[in-house]
Amino acid sequence: MEHSVVVVGGGISGLAAAHALATGPNPPQITVLESSPRLGGKLSGGELEGVPVDLGAESVLARRPEAVDLIRAVGLGDDLVHPATTSAGLWIGDRIRAIPPTVMGVPSDASAAVDVLGKEAAEAVAHEPDLPAPALTEDVAIGRFVAERMGQAVSDRLVDPLLGGVYAGRAEEISLAAAVPELYARLRTAPSLLAATAELRETGQRRNAAGEPVFAGLRGGINRLITALETDLVARGVQIQRQATVRRIRRTANGYELESGPVPAPTFLQADAVVIAVPATPAARMLADVVPQASTELAAIEYASMAIVTLAVRKEDWPSNATGSGFLVPSVEGRTIKASTYSHAKWQWSADAGGDLAVLRCSVGRLGEEYVLQRSDEELTALAAADLRTAIGLQAPVVGSLVTRWGGGLPQYAVGHLDRIDRVEAAVADQPGLAVCGAAYRGVGIAACVASAAKAATRVLAHLQSPAGEPAKTSKR
Repeated sequence: MEHSVVVVGGGISGLAAAHALATGPNPPQITVLESSPRLGGKLSGGELEGVPVDLGAESVLARRPEAVDLIRAVGLGDDLVHPATTSAGLWIGDRIRAIPPTVMGVPSDASAAVDVLGKEAAEAVAHEPDLPAPALTEDVAIGRFVAERMGQAVSDRLVDPLLGGVYAGRAEEISLAAAVPELYARLRTAPSLLAATAELRETGQRRNAAGEPVFAGLRGGINRLITALETDLVARGVQIQRQATVRRIRRTANGYELESGPVPAPTFLQADAVVIAVPATPAARMLADVVPQASTELAAIEYASMAIVTLAVRKEDWPSNATGSGFLVPSVEGRTIKASTYSHAKWQWSADAGGDLAVLRCSVGRLGEEYVLQRSDEELTALAAADLRTAIGLQAPVVGSLVTRWGGGLPQYAVGHLDRIDRVEAAVADQPGLAVCGAAYRGVGIAACVASAAKAATRVLAHLQSPAGEPAKTSKR
């Protein structure tokens, strides 16, 4: 009898897990259950004034193989592209300033940071090696650690905006071990923080010199990966159900029973194995009966909400001084937007598709700033346009706009996050044929999610291929 696997969640993690299961040896019968009307999770696309736009994530980390390999596997390899420019700035005070060489905001050259930090704060960075060696033995909050060794200005003006662009969180609360693992590893033995960042920057520069791009996208938007994945999965016989919310998972004698559908008339689905690929909060709810320890740990993970305001203006009105791919905004600056990306400058395909229109996007919202997102779409658009007027002198009227809200969109990796995930995975591992994956675990980027999905699929396949993994009777009632 054929094995059956249910993947709960149709975001990039769930679809990647289904793909890994479907392309593995002796593929099982696979069903993907997605609670919303659409697939893709944080990968979403649309059109603005006829121009294709990404409304969520817009690129993948190319220095990890997982996402790029998946893009090629579903037939989009010829559409892989790299940014035309990755030169971003920082909006500090009255102008956009160049970002000095850093490792996720931690400077690697004190003299290059004077314009952003000021002379006195840059001197504090230069003298950091005079402090005792870090000799880290346990996780710390990156913002607090950097402030203690290099000064508060570094945390506020560099670490905060760069981390904010990834997590929409606060640097003084984010785990160093989880957010910048390479730096954390070096700080166990490095003589100073500055020495560690200088070494990592040198490694990065060697990779740049070797022609290794950091990021990749797709012509027409990275969201195209979702449509291609769905097409590939359906062709392989994978069943995909939308608007199928799983409320509870129970262990049975032969596997698992999933309860979904409307409360008055629920549907019960039996499976030999289950991959849970949803955010931490719903995952905690589903695991409450079957793995209570993992449920408790996952329920403690916070999420930040944010919005993306996508704008179109006429190219002839684009300010000549607005160069590079965009800018980040430190939260201490007190602006509405936390970042802006000039899509038409960053991606050649966007410039080509736009014709006489330039498309750009602004991010709004950080952890604890949900009140900002309570404003109407019109208000958010007006606030973003006002900030752009001040930052880069964009005086021209906005031709078109889209506001995309991501409520609870980004998991927060607090101090001790990786230890928490170790405990979650250990507890889940005690249940044969059960696995978890997604952005809540070991990386929020697309590549990290695909890697997490592959790990979950490998675990499930190993169980199904073991003598203990006898097929359950697949039924629906």
